[in-house]
Amino acid sequence: MEQYIFEFFGTLVLVLLGDGVCAATSLNHSKAKGAGWVVIALGWGFAVMTGVLIAGPVSGAHLNPVVTLGLAIAGTFPWASVPGYVIGQMLGGFVGAVLVWLFYKDHYKATADQPDTILGTFCTMPAIPNAWRNFLCEVIATCLLIFVILALGTNGNAFSFGGATASTGALGSFPVTCVIMSIGMSLGGTTGYALNPARDLSPRCAHAILPIQGKRDSGWSYSWIPVAGPAVGAAIAAGLYLLVF
Repeated sequence: MEQYIFEFFGTLVLVLLGDGVCAATSLNHSKAKGAGWVVIALGWGFAVMTGVLIAGPVSGAHLNPVVTLGLAIAGTFPWASVPGYVIGQMLGGFVGAVLVWLFYKDHYKATADQPDTILGTFCTMPAIPNAWRNFLCEVIATCLLIFVILALGTNGNAFSFGGATASTGALGSFPVTCVIMSIGMSLGGTTGYALNPARDLSPRCAHAILPIQGKRDSGWSYSWIPVAGPAVGAAIAAGLYLLVF
């Protein structure tokens, strides 16, 4: 149960800071409005790092249902723990999004005439709607993320110091932070690089429930893509990992 609780808090912080940078750079009268895509990519990377620093020592800081899925398929995480991790992550993502709304409530009110902008601070929507291409983008980006996470734990990424051996992944969250930033800058322009149902579906549910002035529908016709695409990408990455390593 302690591991599930830390997955909840780690994912909460991830979404609080991640959706927070989206709100800061896009809502009216925010001091960071217009800061741009680089700031968003950096903000999401550091959001992941902060969540990992919180949850890592206890739960391993998956903070993402498809990370949990990929590790389980690869045989590095017990299947029995998957449901508890996923529930903790999804609840954490929901609460994190609610906190962003509370934090920026005045700015959401000032942006009530821009419903698409408001939705974009909660979840992803495609730049050009094309369901199967959008799906493919999420598959490729998430496959890369999960494969790198799995690769970080291999002997090839280990080093020795003072007679002790440690993997690159054991150094902490910095390598994954760099990967998230790289994916955002290089592959995020099509779909907004969801990569994570707890970062997309949970805040989308929060958007649907919260009494946000001027909001639009929550984009449910698109909502399957940021869930199914990352799940398929994670499964492919786990299969490639077992094949290569």
